[in-house]
Amino acid sequence: MNDDMPLKLTTSAAFLGWLDAHGIVHETRMHPALHTVEEAQAHRADWPDAARAGAFCKNLFLKDKKGRLWLIVTLEERELKLNSLAKPLGSARLSFGNAELMGEVLGVRPGSVTPFALVNDHAHHVTVVLDAPMLAHRRLNYHPLENTATTALSRDDFMAFLALTGHQPMILDLVAAAG
Repeated sequence: MNDDMPLKLTTSAAFLGWLDAHGIVHETRMHPALHTVEEAQAHRADWPDAARAGAFCKNLFLKDKKGRLWLIVTLEERELKLNSLAKPLGSARLSFGNAELMGEVLGVRPGSVTPFALVNDHAHHVTVVLDAPMLAHRRLNYHPLENTATTALSRDDFMAFLALTGHQPMILDLVAAAG
């Protein structure tokens, strides 16, 4: 292994330590592995109101026909059509990135895709796209590299996180842009 290569963070504990080391305030709630939006919504029904505050999001790791990589982050209830996203993104035909590529670039497995995995995209291969309505919320919730926890942070701290990782997000209303 090349000693100059940055390490990939692969556990929630390692990632949360990274947030702490960078002064990013967060709250994390442990839970059973949640694989779908429906499972997550059902599980949160028993959480106290304060823990259910803010935006809960889903994430799509995509690859276009030219090999460009995309991470789409949107509110969990938004319905996006892949075939309508390419044009507003200035991309070619989009499809889901495979598990091997996801692990190689983001250091996570399917079911645990999260914008927090951008901490592992040291080469900046991924273009992050934030769905504008998500940013109307002051508190945002994502998995901390594993789908056995949910981490909440402020919108401002999330944007600071992206800046620390060197990712400048593309922000647009994906539903409106897709027509």
